[in-house]
Amino acid sequence: PAPPTAQPARPSEGVLGIALALLGERFLALRNRLKASREVEFADVPNCHLIKGIEAGAGDIDILPNGLAFFSVGLKFPGLHSFAPDKPGGILMMDLKEEKPRALELRISRGFNLASFNPHGISTFIDNDDTVYLFVVNHPEFKNTVEIFKFEEEENSLLHLKTIRHELLPSVNDITAVGPAHFYATNDHYFSDPFLKYLETYLNLHWSNVVYYSPNEVKVVAEGFDSANGIHISPDNKYIYVADTLAHEIHVLEKHPNMNLTHLKVLKLDTLVDNLSIDPSSGDIWVGCHPNGQKLFVYDPNNPPLSEVLRIQNILSEEPTVTTVYANNGSVLQGSSVASVHDGKLLIGTLYHRALYCEL
Repeated sequence: PAPPTAQPARPSEGVLGIALALLGERFLALRNRLKASREVEFADVPNCHLIKGIEAGAGDIDILPNGLAFFSVGLKFPGLHSFAPDKPGGILMMDLKEEKPRALELRISRGFNLASFNPHGISTFIDNDDTVYLFVVNHPEFKNTVEIFKFEEEENSLLHLKTIRHELLPSVNDITAVGPAHFYATNDHYFSDPFLKYLETYLNLHWSNVVYYSPNEVKVVAEGFDSANGIHISPDNKYIYVADTLAHEIHVLEKHPNMNLTHLKVLKLDTLVDNLSIDPSSGDIWVGCHPNGQKLFVYDPNNPPLSEVLRIQNILSEEPTVTTVYANNGSVLQGSSVASVHDGKLLIGTLYHRALYCEL
């Protein structure tokens, strides 16, 4: 038989080569989006102490005008570290008007499934009759719901009113309430399946969005985010702020009477921005940040996640002022996700670690 001749490269091999090159490029891009090699310089607030009773994360915090602070605690997520994997999540409350405030767990009305409670982003809304509603993004069995509670201050309890599920809420992260059953929410991914989410992030598809929900209308109002995360409304109700975590950006969107949003501007930062809080007295935005996403998602107790809190003044101006208020290498606080202020007091929460109470 004739000797075999060298085969030309088959088309599939060329395609494989291109695919591998693309995956390699996406891997390096992901490292950049995670800021995988970043460290932080220390920045300290003098009068701080860890809050007793928060050991496994306080991912989001919302403070009422009267100084009552709500904490969303105990988030579990596929691939996310947890210091209390078997303990359900909950909502804690702290009265910042007290001399030495303590965090107390709020009772939740009977009939609500506490065993699968897995709270993420939270938001409060005060109605014209002074009823306080607490909206909670919930991931029971890693699904996606929004729970609406009525806060009963006399009993320190939450009365469950409603569970919301919707096909336009496949991967809800955070929420800002604008009515008794009305809110804007971020989807940090387009998909709800964990593998497809991972692929979506890896390929950097920018399919993350913001949805407006009301009992009679649900619609996508902003899209094209890498990973839309924290969301908050401005004190004058004219603007919506959205944190895009892996793009290291805060977007300012203008709100219209029909609840649609138009893009106004974007503030680029050098960190992974998580939840946003507004100081109602000044309009300043306080941001819980992850300087290094790699350390956050690949947990190593000897090289723990970093913490960083930014304060943004005059975001609508040509030159907003960005100040690093707090930064820590993980020795005190690991994985800061939120910072909220009220009347000279600062609360800093984390995705799965402790929480700090500081006097500014």
